[in-house]
Amino acid sequence: MTRAKQGKSENKTTPEAETERLLTVSEVQSLLDDLDRERELRVRALADFDNYRKRVERERESAAQSGKRAIILALLEVMDDFDRALEHAVQSPDAVVEGLRAIHKRLAGVINAEGVTPIESVGQQFDPEMHEAVGVIEAGDGDPGTVLDEVSRGYIWNGALLRPARVRVAR
Repeated sequence: MTRAKQGKSENKTTPEAETERLLTVSEVQSLLDDLDRERELRVRALADFDNYRKRVERERESAAQSGKRAIILALLEVMDDFDRALEHAVQSPDAVVEGLRAIHKRLAGVINAEGVTPIESVGQQFDPEMHEAVGVIEAGDGDPGTVLDEVSRGYIWNGALLRPARVRVAR
């Protein structure tokens, strides 16, 4: 019986032993500081990842726009060729002219569907941001600086200049 009492008393912890097992206030504060630091690092890492994701999305969109830009500019060159062909199509049979007009209209529809709109230049005041002057025409009656002739049409794409109009301006 004494032995059983002795075993029970060994398993009991005294208040002094319990206190020794507890962390000190400075250790608790150190752990809380570490937890705050880790939480801050996690929040920063999440913000960095979100910024990275947004930047990659912008770059991907920019690359897609850049690829589209090259194709649209090439299509505009074809459109210019159609415009010149239609100007000189009066000697061709009517069926050929109608075919050219149909193709021209379809190509214009495709370009317009991509958000490309032509710049109206003839009769407008010369704007160096929208026009590229390729020549000057003497005009006695006209206002100096007025666009009199368009060599190649200019285009705007989604609100930004895609290609300036090449024009002849009144002197």
